[in-house]
Amino acid sequence: MLVLLLIALLAWLQYRLWFGSGGNREVAALQQQVQQQTRDNAGLKQRNEALAAEVEDLKSGEAAVEERARSELGMIKPGETFYRVVETEPAPQADADKDTQ
Repeated sequence: MLVLLLIALLAWLQYRLWFGSGGNREVAALQQQVQQQTRDNAGLKQRNEALAAEVEDLKSGEAAVEERARSELGMIKPGETFYRVVETEPAPQADADKDTQ
């Protein structure tokens, strides 16, 4: 009788270990969530550091503000002349072969 009771207790404990609340499956799922959150946090931390560096650069000097105004807004200083260089497309290869024959 005692042996049967101990076997039943062991079976119940094994069930709780593998399938119950706080069991191995739940622990594995939580570990996977922690790993995913760690990866997400690393990406966000890198993005925050890049933004902080850009903010510091914009606060620290006029050169960064000037460069941004020139590239994004197309602004020029008084007295400067703006030149736009447009590259022409090269002639198609088939037309070039016909001209040489």
